[in-house]
Amino acid sequence: MSISDEARVDVTTPGLESVPVGELPPVGTVPRNMYAQVVRQSRFGDPATAFQVEKIATPRIGPGEVLVAVMAAGVNYNNVWAARGYPVDVIAQRMRAGGAEDFHIGGSDASGIVYAVGDGVDDVEIGQHVVVHPGYWEPDDPWIAKGKDPMLAPSARIWGYDAEINFGSFAQFCRVQRHQLLPKAEHLTWEEAAAPTLVGTTAYRMLHGWAGNEVRDGDVVLVWGGSGGLGTQAAQLAAAAGARVVAVVSDERRGEYAVKYGAIGWINRHDFGHWGLPPKISDKAGQEAWSASARAFGKRIWEIVGERRDPAIVFEHPGESTVPTSIFVCEPGGMVVICAGTTGYEAMVDLRYHWTRQKRLQGSHGTNDEQARAYNDLVLAGRIDPCLGRAIRFEELPAAHAAMGRGEDVFGNIVALIGAGVLGGGRVS
Repeated sequence: MSISDEARVDVTTPGLESVPVGELPPVGTVPRNMYAQVVRQSRFGDPATAFQVEKIATPRIGPGEVLVAVMAAGVNYNNVWAARGYPVDVIAQRMRAGGAEDFHIGGSDASGIVYAVGDGVDDVEIGQHVVVHPGYWEPDDPWIAKGKDPMLAPSARIWGYDAEINFGSFAQFCRVQRHQLLPKAEHLTWEEAAAPTLVGTTAYRMLHGWAGNEVRDGDVVLVWGGSGGLGTQAAQLAAAAGARVVAVVSDERRGEYAVKYGAIGWINRHDFGHWGLPPKISDKAGQEAWSASARAFGKRIWEIVGERRDPAIVFEHPGESTVPTSIFVCEPGGMVVICAGTTGYEAMVDLRYHWTRQKRLQGSHGTNDEQARAYNDLVLAGRIDPCLGRAIRFEELPAAHAAMGRGEDVFGNIVALIGAGVLGGGRVS
């Protein structure tokens, strides 16, 4: 069951009201209030105005929970959705589940310092440097008790987006479950460490989490959005497994960026015009035109690979505009694995290419602890670059989400410095 507010305890320090953003009190000293980028239902719409800085009470923590001072917080598309209130009103969802707060504090990536621990947490020390993975679930969920994948449990949520625990990383302090904590890589700055965990663990599950279609040495892997935060993590993980990655991007600069992080080549999607829902089968001319463009797209993959090899895995997240092509070009017995629908949710699959060639269309969401640790081990070993695109100030979080929603930020990951201070102040380990 969820931890009730009554079961949570106040860990703040008497007499300390708040500290400015960019400063930290002594380790273990917790102010009564904190600053956060807050979304409220009355502001749903453009992320540029949906997020506003407010001073709110520092969250209480319960058994199995940890309070982390946020040094840096990553920006992800999920809080573009949260700010819009669409396709899900996360505030209404939380309140229906019994949550007390009528606001949303997002942020699903964090690097930070442990400031307080709840009852039962005996393997985490105050002052420990950590990153947070976004998988959240109730530890007594019957599904999990049976030994099944926690991320498929009824209580599974994404921390900092739709979890009932409403204190993500866009604040001076965040509240997490103990199992979400991972060691911060010492060779990374705070902003680098905060950049990749959500997209990296998501990509790891997509590529390694589905038995029978795990990425293998020699596979061809097609990655949509190859220059973005998710795409650059997917390319590195696939390349680390020995796969040959072909990235889909929107211009030459983005293609070169994708190659820098593991792709062997890239395709400019603007060279093709068959995106979106394809014509109905009754539209013979439309079907022929769509199929010709899709075949030309597939041929471009062959040219990059150097042989007639179709992708064993298509790494999907645009959704509506690309799923028909993904199913078309995927090899027989291969997998199209999808974690989002940034261009829309009404994707269409031509079942002729799906059932007769026995292709798999697999949904994937979040991460479990085992997958998160496996991904973080690669980061700790220096085998995965966090692909920090740019660091921003705490006050710039609304504008950054608005730009992401317009598709303007596609080079690596964006991170806001919070406890790490003004730009440049986060470059400590």
